[in-house]
Amino acid sequence: MLAVGLTGGIASGKSLVEREFAALGVPVADADALSRSLTGPGGAGLEALVGSLGPDILGADGGLDRARLRQRLFDDPELRLRVERLLHPLILQGLKARLAASKAAPYALAVIPLLVEVPAARVLVDRVLLVDCSETLQLSRLMSRDHLDEASARSMIAAQATRAERLRAADDILLNEGDPGMLREYVVRLHGFYLELAAQGAPRRPGLRLP
Repeated sequence: MLAVGLTGGIASGKSLVEREFAALGVPVADADALSRSLTGPGGAGLEALVGSLGPDILGADGGLDRARLRQRLFDDPELRLRVERLLHPLILQGLKARLAASKAAPYALAVIPLLVEVPAARVLVDRVLLVDCSETLQLSRLMSRDHLDEASARSMIAAQATRAERLRAADDILLNEGDPGMLREYVVRLHGFYLELAAQGAPRRPGLRLP
């Protein structure tokens, strides 16, 4: 089975692309969904976080206060690394298991926002598909989506790999700066491309860039 890693900067449109692939019947393993499950009630990730950071990361309902923790992580890079060391092995284990469960399919999609930043994630996939957009558009989308001021949005973007680093790591690139209808057309073309690669057993063939 061909494993394709889908990545991109925050607010680049990864979720839209993921949904289009899923609509075509492609098995999807989503790192963010796994993280939410792991840090939900009774999750191994939540237990590890409370054990390391203390109960003040919990809300009144006893669940993880995600907004509070997110703000602390962006304010404290050392704390962010500490949390990543706790959660990343669990998330990677989950991704590996879900990809293995999809081995009957021609190919599967692993949605990993930090694929470029986490070398251990890169070895799980055969190819990297980057959802790309200009930094100006990324900033505008993030501010609008999360109701952030410009300084906060820039700080969140700076916490990730740069656009140049993601472009260097990508095998295939989908530029997401147009309308959703075109995005769907591009995903259909990528779907055909990956089916062809899987059939040929040629995961390292030269990349596809759309548009």
